[in-house]
Amino acid sequence: MRITLAALLCLILVSCGGESSKTDATAEAQPTQTYNWKLVTTWPKNFPGLGLAPEHFAENVQRMSNGRLKIKVFGAGQLVPAFEVFDAVSQGTAEMGHGAAYYWQGKIPASAFFTAVPFGLNAQEMNAWLHFGGGLELWRELYAPFNLVPYAGGNTGVQMAGWFNREINSMADIKGLKMRIPGLGGEVFTRAGGMSVQRSGGEIYTSMQTGEIDAAEWVGPYNDLAFGFHQIAKYYYYPGWQEPGPTLELIINKQALESLPADLQAIVESAARAANQNMLDEYTARNNAALIELVETHGVELRKLPDEVLVELRSIAAQVVEEMAAENPLSQRIATSMKEFAEQSKSYHAISEEAYYNARKINPSN
Repeated sequence: MRITLAALLCLILVSCGGESSKTDATAEAQPTQTYNWKLVTTWPKNFPGLGLAPEHFAENVQRMSNGRLKIKVFGAGQLVPAFEVFDAVSQGTAEMGHGAAYYWQGKIPASAFFTAVPFGLNAQEMNAWLHFGGGLELWRELYAPFNLVPYAGGNTGVQMAGWFNREINSMADIKGLKMRIPGLGGEVFTRAGGMSVQRSGGEIYTSMQTGEIDAAEWVGPYNDLAFGFHQIAKYYYYPGWQEPGPTLELIINKQALESLPADLQAIVESAARAANQNMLDEYTARNNAALIELVETHGVELRKLPDEVLVELRSIAAQVVEEMAAENPLSQRIATSMKEFAEQSKSYHAISEEAYYNARKINPSN
């Protein structure tokens, strides 16, 4: 009996010791390293929609990582000027950036494809192309020489055509007009006889107020109301032919991203996907109320661009896209991929989205 009891006691002690060792090993395996990143943006700090998207992204990353990855967000000009975000992240001055790819068109012409193509993909189609049609892989190939990894970081939906103090009744009214309009839309506008001017969001109001520019497109009612453009322009034109599905970007320094353990990299990716969809949801919810306020409270004149103007702009846009695609093999692959995806989307949307919109407009009294 004594021998049996002694054996049992030894087994219990060994078992307890094993559990203790296992617990210690588990504790040692828990990741404890923390990372502190800087995120620079092209937007004013905390600007509604655009500027708050990176703030929400940073908050989500910190919460999901339990504080292991903390990201401090800097608005345009706080750490680097708005149009230096790309270089700052590429060089490692900041680990991340948030902006729009077409701002870097002077450095990488094909980058404009990944913000918006005039008369091209809308927000729903851009997201589908990027995440399920090979677009994101092409985007990352384009940015690879600059030590950057891009993610879709938001979408505002179809934008407005812009603010004007001159009525646009024909193509002749565009001649000589100086307009803040970036990307491929700016190239189209210039070929139409106007003059495209590059300005960051925070510079538009003053530039138009002083007469430095005659017209400007920014985003849509939600953001345009916040900037007070109704105070300096009379006519508000639609539709936003130049940016039907404008995608914003989160760019990450490649070495910084690779320095993160796999779980934190997954958290960053998930938070980017959430930020991308969240922005589209917000603009869909906010734009209509803002437009009603602009028209009914501030007396803004809402105008539709004439069909003849839209037809001519679309023709010019097709030429611009074709020429950009011909610049190099990668640009051609991007343009071809986007075009093929657009054709597939249009065919299906004719019997889905468009058919439903038309059905919703049917008057039951007819």
